[in-house]
Amino acid sequence: MAKFVIFDMDGVIVDSEYIFLGTKTEMLLDRGIDTDISYQYQFMGTTFDVMWTQMKEEKGLTETVPQLIAEMNRRREEKKARDGVRPIKGAPELIRYLYENGYRMAVASSSPKEEIIRNLEALGIADAFEFKVSGEEVAKPKPAPDVFLKAAELLGAEASSCTVIEDTKLGSQAAKAAGMRCLGFENPDYPAQDLSACDHVVTDYKDIYQYFD
Repeated sequence: MAKFVIFDMDGVIVDSEYIFLGTKTEMLLDRGIDTDISYQYQFMGTTFDVMWTQMKEEKGLTETVPQLIAEMNRRREEKKARDGVRPIKGAPELIRYLYENGYRMAVASSSPKEEIIRNLEALGIADAFEFKVSGEEVAKPKPAPDVFLKAAELLGAEASSCTVIEDTKLGSQAAKAAGMRCLGFENPDYPAQDLSACDHVVTDYKDIYQYFD
């Protein structure tokens, strides 16, 4: 019987949240808007367009959403050029283990497609995933189930046979809305997300192997 696993990317495979949180907070501060970094937690798991549309409205930003996204990406690329693409501890090893044990896998992320591919290639694990699905390719972002249902469709899998690994409230809600099992990764290095929708939650990937046959 085929086994299917769908990974989120940011905060699940790639340790990118520190760049996201810091960059957006810096952008607002440069515009005279002093927010605690916790303001950004609500956007973990959603698309760039949704995120900046809300911030533009709430904070009265004058630039267009595409301009804000472009600036954010430029700043993020500068930080990544300095620090490199950092994996979540234990994620590449888990992905290799699943791949070598016959699991079929996809990535379903709110990030742009080219960024998904670039990050997976940088970590040397792109070949483990048959499909990479971006939130930009579906009608509705997380917490809607669209991105996970698209990944399952591409894998030729029933939703009920898929396991999703997520680290955010919106992502875990999307996985359950899709009718999939959801394993939550709560990174102890970052503020805790509401992962109550998940079937199981771990704080270290060494504890997640027990949930796979």
